[in-house]
Amino acid sequence: MHAARALVAGNWKMHKTIAESTAFVRELLALEPDFDAIDAVIFPPFTALAAAGEALRGSLLGLGGQTMNDADSGAFTGEISPLMLLDCGAHWVILGHSERRASCGETDAAINRKVHAALRLGLTPIVAVGESAADHAAGRTHDHVVLQTSAAFDGVTPDDVARCVVAYEPIWAIGTGLSDSPAAANNVMAQIRGSVSGLERTRILYGGSVKPDNIGQFVAQPHIDGALVGGASLGAQSFADLIANARVNATR
Repeated sequence: MHAARALVAGNWKMHKTIAESTAFVRELLALEPDFDAIDAVIFPPFTALAAAGEALRGSLLGLGGQTMNDADSGAFTGEISPLMLLDCGAHWVILGHSERRASCGETDAAINRKVHAALRLGLTPIVAVGESAADHAAGRTHDHVVLQTSAAFDGVTPDDVARCVVAYEPIWAIGTGLSDSPAAANNVMAQIRGSVSGLERTRILYGGSVKPDNIGQFVAQPHIDGALVGGASLGAQSFADLIANARVNATR
C-alpha cells in the first residue's frame, strides 16, 4: 500500500539559532544516515534557513520552510514568500499545521491558495490535517480530517495532488507525549487517502509525539509512509535514530 519510500520530516518550530542549526546539520551528516534508503527533510526557523541550506549543500538531506504566504511578493509585513524559500535552497514547505491554524487564524481557503502557489513554483507541500480532542472524543475524526483534506486540494489536479504529502496530526497528540495507536492512525489515514483523487499516489505521514522508539510501529502500517516529527527532531542523534528506525521497520 505504501506510495513510496518512507519520509521523515523534522519540524523545528521556534527552536535553534543560526549557529545551532549549522551545528545540527554538521553533526547529523557526520552520523552518516542512510539517505539512499529513506528521505529526510528538516524545517528550521526562517532566520536559520539559508545557513542550514548552505551546511547541507551536496547532501541528500532536504530543506523546507515551516509555512509561507501564497503571494510571490507584496505588502505583507512579517510574511515569507515561496520565492524566498526557494532562494534559501528550500524545496519543501509545511502548510496548515495546527499551530498555524489555531494561533495565526489560517483557514482552509488560505491553505488551499498556498498549496496552489507551492505547486506552481515547484515546492513540495506537506499539508497538515488533524482533529481536536473534542472532535476525537465525539467521534468526528474522520469527517473532520476528510473535510480539511478536500478543502486543501480543491481545484488541484490528481497529478498535482500526487506531488504533495499529507501529514495527519491529531492535535491532542502534538507535544503531549500521547500518540495515537498505530492501528487507529492507519485507519484515519486510509480515510484521508481515499478522500481525494491522487492521494493514492501520495505519501501520508503521521505526526504527534513521534519518537525513535515508536516511529517503526507507525511506518509498518500500510497507509503510513513516514512521520512529521517535532521535539524528537531537535537532536542530531535522535533524528538519525528516527531515520534508522523508520528505514528498518518500513515495508516497501
